Amino acid sequence: MKSLLTSLLVCSTIFAFAQHSLEGVVIDQADGKGIPGAVVEIKSLNKAVTTDLDGKFVFSGLREGTIQLLISHVSYDNFSGEVSIPARQEMEFRLDSRTFLAEEVIVRATRAGETSPVTHSEMNREEIKAMNQGQDLPFVLNFMPSVVTTSDAGAGVGYTGIRIRGSDATRINVTINGVPLNDSESQGVFWVDIPDIASSTQSIQVQRGVGTSTNGAGAFGGTINLQTNHLDQDPYAELINGVGSFRTRRHTFSFGTGILKDHWAIDGRLSKINSDGYIDRASSDLDSYYFSAGYYGAKTIVKALIFGGDERTYQSWYGTPEAVLKNDSEGIEAVIINNGLDEEQAGNMRTAGRTFNWYLYENQVDDYQQDHYQLHASHRFSDRFTAQAALHYTYGRGFYEQFRRDDDFSDYGLGDAVVGDTILTSTDLVRRRWLDNHFYGLTYALMYQPGTSTEITLGGGWNRYDGDHFGEVIWTETAAGNVPKDYRYYDNTGVKTDLNTYVKAVHQINGQWQVFGDLQYRRIDYSIAGIDNDLRDLELDAQYDFFNPKAGISFMPGDRNTVYASFAVANREPVRTDFIDNPDMPQPEKLNNLEIGYRNTGSVISFEANAYWMDYSNQLVLTGELNDVGSPLRRNVDDSYRAGIELQAGWSISPNFTWQANATFSRNKIRSFTEIIYDYGPAFDEFNIIENEYADTDIAYSPSIIAASQLTWQVLSGAIHRSDKLELTLLSKYVGDQYLDNTSNENRKIEDYFVNDLRLRYSLEGWVFSGIDLTVQVNNIFGEQFSSNGYTFGYQGGPDYVVRENYFYPQALANYMITLGIRI
Repeated sequence: MKSLLTSLLVCSTIFAFAQHSLEGVVIDQADGKGIPGAVVEIKSLNKAVTTDLDGKFVFSGLREGTIQLLISHVSYDNFSGEVSIPARQEMEFRLDSRTFLAEEVIVRATRAGETSPVTHSEMNREEIKAMNQGQDLPFVLNFMPSVVTTSDAGAGVGYTGIRIRGSDATRINVTINGVPLNDSESQGVFWVDIPDIASSTQSIQVQRGVGTSTNGAGAFGGTINLQTNHLDQDPYAELINGVGSFRTRRHTFSFGTGILKDHWAIDGRLSKINSDGYIDRASSDLDSYYFSAGYYGAKTIVKALIFGGDERTYQSWYGTPEAVLKNDSEGIEAVIINNGLDEEQAGNMRTAGRTFNWYLYENQVDDYQQDHYQLHASHRFSDRFTAQAALHYTYGRGFYEQFRRDDDFSDYGLGDAVVGDTILTSTDLVRRRWLDNHFYGLTYALMYQPGTSTEITLGGGWNRYDGDHFGEVIWTETAAGNVPKDYRYYDNTGVKTDLNTYVKAVHQINGQWQVFGDLQYRRIDYSIAGIDNDLRDLELDAQYDFFNPKAGISFMPGDRNTVYASFAVANREPVRTDFIDNPDMPQPEKLNNLEIGYRNTGSVISFEANAYWMDYSNQLVLTGELNDVGSPLRRNVDDSYRAGIELQAGWSISPNFTWQANATFSRNKIRSFTEIIYDYGPAFDEFNIIENEYADTDIAYSPSIIAASQLTWQVLSGAIHRSDKLELTLLSKYVGDQYLDNTSNENRKIEDYFVNDLRLRYSLEGWVFSGIDLTVQVNNIFGEQFSSNGYTFGYQGGPDYVVRENYFYPQALANYMITLGIRI
């Protein structure tokens, strides 16, 4: 990390600053008043600023020549034009009121504003496009503050995960166009179910901490708010093809009609992504689609969307034993013995190396399809009152298939089988575990502006989930007649309704002070009934009423400076496994979140610092405890916290060099923790529980340091055509040590890692085709051997036989992706 920072400082002393600046004002064509909050961009330089309260802006550090300026605002038509540098005087840009209602109204109620006292970061369409190499969305967000990502298959395609401030996906609220995406029962998000969604995404806002009120799952670590593509007024077609390591292939075709008959537009996308994965047999076969049709008026938008995906991935969920990663032959033999592996499995473990995959059965796959339907309607009744509502329905169905060695018939509710004179109590078999679910509901937001200084929003939603879980035995090695046709050995249903309503208000006291208040009520009703996969009877009815208040204040001492503070309360219900595995009813979790920060949005240097305190009551964590059928339990811990500081900076070092960087430094602690270890005795015929007490111990998977950097060099511009450019970007990521459990044990942790990617991107607009983008990206260019996720477990067979096994998810060594996009 130090060597990288040193190199960047050396670079900054080599390149001289340009001496020119551009000052301007953006005004309303109708009344001549300045327009605050307009975004002014110089795309070729990756520079953007926002106009102040008088509509003014300034760019510094520009070199002589011609630049393309883009000005946008949600209430006005965009401006695009060329400007000569140096400019002799302050320039004036007049914008007309929009012909169509701005699509930002769809997500406006659930997003934080630029001066809101909410810690957040955003990615626009161009930034998403640059980061999107066909990997799942978490990898598009990898370089945002406090983010850690992982991939089961090791290369970002297939099952992937994301953590924000150490909080896992079940504690991150995700919405698409304001509609909840989190699975209602697990509360996680499975990005593999909607592959290549980034290609249909206009913008992403990530709020860290509790954030603002939104729909769906409780936000305990952050919120990811996606908005799908906006109206493109001109017809287009785009074809993107990519090839890369591990036989990765990406094919994306997008199209749009532009405006038809002054008001209508249709857009669509089809994608196909395949990869063998870095891990053995961890292949992915992913299909996805996106279609939208909309009516666009001056005051009304009605937009229907359907999107989704069909994924078939070979399972790589089990991870790689630590002994295999270290090539520890003695440790490998211990794992083989402890897990009772047969010769085929043992041979695989001894020879596979870093790319080891536990599974060998050819059809050990996850096969799932998910389709999303959304209907949005937005209407501006007057300059003061706007309403937005959405109906949604998601249908998911699929299974994962498993080969099981020597399972007992009794585990499947079957009697022993008789073959001749032999009584069989077990057999090799193949089973499928199915999920068939329906999720539907509505969301709404009413936005009222009684004056220019105040905005009040009333919003919320009602959502219902119906999930059917069932399992089938589809093959047995012996005694097939012992299994009835279409036999389901378990079947249960989960029904969950989620009602929430919130009211929030923002008031500008004067030109410098802004106050914010947000009150949310959330009601959860959840029931489970039927037979679980371990043949236990399930019967649960739980109800929760949560009140989540939030308040904050912002002070703007200058045109580009904001100081803010906020306090928020969040409550969250347990997940499905907490209910069905835990013999005692777990308590809901509660979080008190304090955020204090400073933002500076300068044109040459921008900077943000944010300090946070996240104080938990009854946080649910793994303790090592098991229930009576061996499932791991999460228990409430009374008192735990996360505290840290997040730093972000952007620097236009020269007209050709820009640097964006962020770093998070944190403490993540449980004040009092009890670890549970099971001792089964030397003959494994006893049962003793060992309790180990810890004080002020680290929360698992919570690195104390996370840092990211993007250093971009514009190598050339205008070589073939005046609009072309060639950029070289070094992307760097550092993640500190992460403990695998809550004991802070140095022998149970993911080692820190520092990974560098190199991206070369050539783009050309308006020559032969509307646009050409060629991207060559080499990931992990220095071949760092690292793992980004893992888990641990242990037990004893008396004091002299102690077993502790760590498993990791190793990530790919140096690998590449080449992508060519052509737009007409």
